[in-house]
Amino acid sequence: MRAPLRRRLVAGFAATAATVALAVAGAAPANAHDHADDDLTSQAAIAEVRAATAQFQDVTAAEAAGYGLLEDAAHIACIDKPGAGGMGIHYVNLGLVLDPAFDPATPEVLVYEPDKHGHLKLVAVEYVAFESTLGGAVPELFGQTFHRMPGAGEAELQNRYGLPAFYELHLWLWKHNVAGMFDDWNPKVVCP
Repeated sequence: MRAPLRRRLVAGFAATAATVALAVAGAAPANAHDHADDDLTSQAAIAEVRAATAQFQDVTAAEAAGYGLLEDAAHIACIDKPGAGGMGIHYVNLGLVLDPAFDPATPEVLVYEPDKHGHLKLVAVEYVAFESTLGGAVPELFGQTFHRMPGAGEAELQNRYGLPAFYELHLWLWKHNVAGMFDDWNPKVVCP
């Protein structure tokens, strides 16, 4: 994907997300984030996610399925944090982000790590929901509570994407994370 197209995708994502988030702010969603299977903590459920996302080992398959490169507000694609490790490069499916329901087998975000030759390797998936769509609920999957990312304009730390407040949960399916399968940062992920 060429750089101007990437910037348009990211700018479009941010603008659309902000508009949708503001439009639904305060509205309690009907059955948002309800789950047919309340026992998503099982290894079987995680294995199901692994099987469903195996097709995205090739980033071109992810792009064909509607996932696009996300850069932060500084146009950085590979996300890392000194002393904590990295996340990698995020590919986001805007339609899934704007949908107020979660399906563990179709994560909103796919996370890739670039190798020394610039090839991308799928390392994790991420589940994302804008706070304004949740009606005050804090989402959970796999027995894990999502982490809140403060929104643009909050006095506290803001998220690096300049987006409204959102909740997120990483699942390190494709690369072992010594910090934990659901930790945001993986000490073994390196950005160039």
